[in-house]
Amino acid sequence: MEFNKDNYCVILAGGKGRRLWPCSRDKYPKQFMDFFGFGRTQLQATYDRFAGILPVENIIVCTNMEYADILREQLPQVPEANIVVEPVARNTAPSVAAAAMRIYGRNSEARVIITPSDQFVQNEKAFADNVCRGLDIVGGNDIMLSMGVKPTRPEPGYGYIQLGERLDGSEVYRVKSFTEKPERDFARMFVESGEFYWNTGMFVANVRYFGHTLSTMFPDILSVWESGMSGKSLGDAMPFITENYSSFPNLSIDYGIFERVDNVCVMTCDFGWADLGTWHSVYELMHKGDGDNVLINTDAVLEDCSDNVIKLQEGKLAVINGLNGYIVAEKDNVLFICKKGDSSSLVRKYVNEVQMKYGDDFI
Repeated sequence: MEFNKDNYCVILAGGKGRRLWPCSRDKYPKQFMDFFGFGRTQLQATYDRFAGILPVENIIVCTNMEYADILREQLPQVPEANIVVEPVARNTAPSVAAAAMRIYGRNSEARVIITPSDQFVQNEKAFADNVCRGLDIVGGNDIMLSMGVKPTRPEPGYGYIQLGERLDGSEVYRVKSFTEKPERDFARMFVESGEFYWNTGMFVANVRYFGHTLSTMFPDILSVWESGMSGKSLGDAMPFITENYSSFPNLSIDYGIFERVDNVCVMTCDFGWADLGTWHSVYELMHKGDGDNVLINTDAVLEDCSDNVIKLQEGKLAVINGLNGYIVAEKDNVLFICKKGDSSSLVRKYVNEVQMKYGDDFI
């Protein structure tokens, strides 16, 4: 199949994945795990998905120095020139800046999609159609385009994009507001209103506009480069960014775009999506067995149990009686049992407490 040579993808694979602790650990986070026993890790599945949409030589992968060797082992087909390694952890926006500048140096007409490495897509064809449509839209428009999906439940662990003005009768809307991880009652109001879409964390823009938006996210740093690089092209910023990476603020690409960029739009998509970053989202995604229990690549004998999500290491057997609405997760030296509810905040709380009391070996 012949793909558009101007279409590029940047896969973000540098996170620690602590929301799925203790199965996702700092030394080997979730994007490098075959979490569901499907035979491919989340990173590999994401790469496979985009390899069917655009030229493989146009797939860039970003990670932290700590995980660079794991990435190379899992994606040996990715050339070294397509791997962006953060020298220090600075969240996702600085790594996107480095990747965008690298792409600009190759192709100033590039259209780029930024994607996390830990997402589930139900309808691959619809996804490919939406991605190609988004890339075509930004090829002729200087906008930052978020890919949004209609919410199916009041999930407090996701970001919510409120639709504003519709553009020319298309599936693209101005972003009226953005709310990250609202309380469940607010999430319920958002879903019931019909005006809000989930933020998938995927953003599309032409590479020139990426350069413009990055300058609004990091004005103090990039103004230093601009003052000394008069007449130079955007692609010449790459060495400067690499040399000054530690000076960049700890900023996520989601926050940077929705809070600091003006011309942001959302394309309404319908490809069946889930963020595989939280225990609650994993539970909602997976097939429910008897009693609405979810067993993730796990053997278990359950009696009088319901509404649980259970993941143990391979070779272990769980025998559980009378448990309702819990997470049971075990990995190496940690067993975690917690009310499912809004588990994301509880996981963060316990990760911090365990790290302070017992040290990094348990994180």
